[in-house]
Amino acid sequence: MQTVVLAAGEGTRMRPLTASRPKPMLPVGDRPLVAHTVDAAVDAGASRLVIVVGYEADAVREFFGDSYRDVPVTFAVQAEQRGTADAVRVAATELDDGPFVVLNGDALYDLPSLRRLYESGPAVGSYRVDDPASYGVLVTEDEETEGARGEVRVTGVIEKPAEPPSNLVNTGAYHFPGEAQAWLDVGESERGELELTDVLERTCGAFDVAGVPFDRWLDVGRPWELIEATEWKLGELSPRVEGDVADDAVLEGPVVVEAGARVRSGVVVEGPALIRDGASVGPNAYVRGATVVGEEAKVGHAVEVKNAVLMEEATVGHLSYVGDSVLGRDVNFGAGTTVANLRHDGADVTLTVKGERVSTGRRKLGVIVGDGAKTGINVSLNTGVVLSEGARVGPGEVVTRDR
Repeated sequence: MQTVVLAAGEGTRMRPLTASRPKPMLPVGDRPLVAHTVDAAVDAGASRLVIVVGYEADAVREFFGDSYRDVPVTFAVQAEQRGTADAVRVAATELDDGPFVVLNGDALYDLPSLRRLYESGPAVGSYRVDDPASYGVLVTEDEETEGARGEVRVTGVIEKPAEPPSNLVNTGAYHFPGEAQAWLDVGESERGELELTDVLERTCGAFDVAGVPFDRWLDVGRPWELIEATEWKLGELSPRVEGDVADDAVLEGPVVVEAGARVRSGVVVEGPALIRDGASVGPNAYVRGATVVGEEAKVGHAVEVKNAVLMEEATVGHLSYVGDSVLGRDVNFGAGTTVANLRHDGADVTLTVKGERVSTGRRKLGVIVGDGAKTGINVSLNTGVVLSEGARVGPGEVVTRDR
């Protein structure tokens, strides 16, 4: 099945992590986010891939090349991000006349459900949520029509309705008939974008469209969702040790130490955890939770890292604590830097997204740190603080606001 993967957006809600790389190329475990999407597509039945690129397109091109896992890859350029229908319209020049699947390159899909989408006729992926008002909500026939696998007939979609007609939301995974290629020239929505949901609406008018239920799905659009994506994918790890591990180091649970990584004396790692090529941990460090220590990253003496992502060449040198956080490339935390990651009043941590403080839905969340940011010694960083790319924090500072 020919498959279009949308990977052109700037990822402004993910700032500062996307200040100099596209959101689909942010690391989730041992590969970029979009690679998890593409791997699932290949396993589900993709025979040809058309990847739509735009912002920082070269990073996506260089990763996938002309083929990926023996599946041919072509690229379509969306020079201006005008919406999902426009992105698929750009890709359509690379498609034949047959049916096609469209997937968001910044979403994770469970494989069994995605296989069902590929095997269906016209279909859209659906997912049940408790509060659907902030999503695109699927309009369905009465649930008495629900099929043996939980499928319902979809008759339309409403974006962020005040009174949702169902609790089934659109996962951004579509199986379109070939005829839909002629329906991609849509008008602007109220948001000023060309929406693929308009194409879905027309498809629903001409075909029976199945709502294929996804058992698991995650839209990775905001920084804390990168932590959630890491939790998901590290939960699938099988233990593997290829690097250098000291005799007295303790590895518990699913821990992967890649070739070229070093775990030094006195270290305790409680998985799931991934220590990547060139990374160094310890001596006497404690790594736990769903943690990734990225390529060439360093976790130094007496450092505790919990449920965090340290990207390439990030350094937490010594005598520090980092919990429930994301550190970008080449971040350097000075000795004694401590991250607060828990609100004791029971409220959810808030974070700045596109200039507004929003609830993350998480009681535990530390900091989000852009590439190249640095702290001095004995710095305290409060819950939900964002440090922009290249930010500087002086010795002894207590930071309670974004820097």
